[in-house]
Amino acid sequence: MAIRAVISTSTKEFLINKQKRRSNPSCPSLDPKQLLVMSLVNRSVARLFRYQTRKASAISLTSFVQQQLLQTKKYSTEALEHRYHEKLVQKAKEQGFDSVDDLKQNLKSQIEDKKRSLNKIDPLQELLDYEQRMKMASNNAKMTEPRGPVDAATAPAPFKTLDSFLKLEKIRDLSKQEIEFLWRARWANNDQALNAVVPAAVFDQMSKHFKAVPTFVLPLPREIKADASDLQGNANDGQGVELHYIQWQIAGPNTVHCIMTSLADYKLHKEYAKPHTTFQFHTELAQDKQIVLMNGHVEKDVNVSLQDAQLLLLNVQRFYGAMGEETIPSKLRLQLLRDFASGSTNFSVEKLISLAQSMDV
Repeated sequence: MAIRAVISTSTKEFLINKQKRRSNPSCPSLDPKQLLVMSLVNRSVARLFRYQTRKASAISLTSFVQQQLLQTKKYSTEALEHRYHEKLVQKAKEQGFDSVDDLKQNLKSQIEDKKRSLNKIDPLQELLDYEQRMKMASNNAKMTEPRGPVDAATAPAPFKTLDSFLKLEKIRDLSKQEIEFLWRARWANNDQALNAVVPAAVFDQMSKHFKAVPTFVLPLPREIKADASDLQGNANDGQGVELHYIQWQIAGPNTVHCIMTSLADYKLHKEYAKPHTTFQFHTELAQDKQIVLMNGHVEKDVNVSLQDAQLLLLNVQRFYGAMGEETIPSKLRLQLLRDFASGSTNFSVEKLISLAQSMDV
């Protein structure tokens, strides 16, 4: 500011004197030497002004950088440690360390260990593990796991009739083919549902037997994975069976249920055992159309597939006379059914498995 004031004052005096000389000719003029001295003075003052300006700019930049460094230091690790020193000391004492440095060293090792564990990922091993899990899931089917019992205090749900699925008054005037089409379309989008249209004569044949023998057992094939600790040293997978308990219930005048439960569940919970599959037979159209509509579903939380339920249903028909009673295999199945009901010593699980797996009708 002082440099600017000097320059401004000199310039102002020079202009005032010049104006006086113009307005007053009698005013003495400067000789050439004086003009030369004045010019040199002005040049020196200008150089000094430029130097001081650059110096002032340099000082301003340096100050700015210093201020930024101070601001950065304010949030540096050392500054934060100084600010929270007491809390760090308290934390170190709580964890059994003598000093903050010991705490920092311990945390540093933990962080490094965590980094190493996170970075220690083998994509090939992950792929192998996934393939192994898929192989075990497909080749080593588990037995049906026992389920919890039905709550005895819970009131039984009302059963559904044919009118719950198709309006009976609207389909009575349709043909058997049209009714069958509507019935199959009703369950087309349900992946867990089974359906069929049973001739009334076939259902009557089954009805005669399930009224006489309302309970039975049927085998279901299961793949058994060989145990590595097998005493016989047999490393091959084996074919096993799982027994399922079949119950027939006449729910209403036109509704019959066939309920399937794993035998292990039934032994554990008796009448409170939860079924894994239920089939419903509706006889409302048996007189008029000579057909019985059947639908069934498999529960979602069980280890029984839709194919398992279909196989069980097939053997229900074979043992209850739906496929005829004249052939030798059909007679043997019916006799085994009666032996089971009477508790005869002629009944054996080996015969049951053999007749269930036989392809002879």
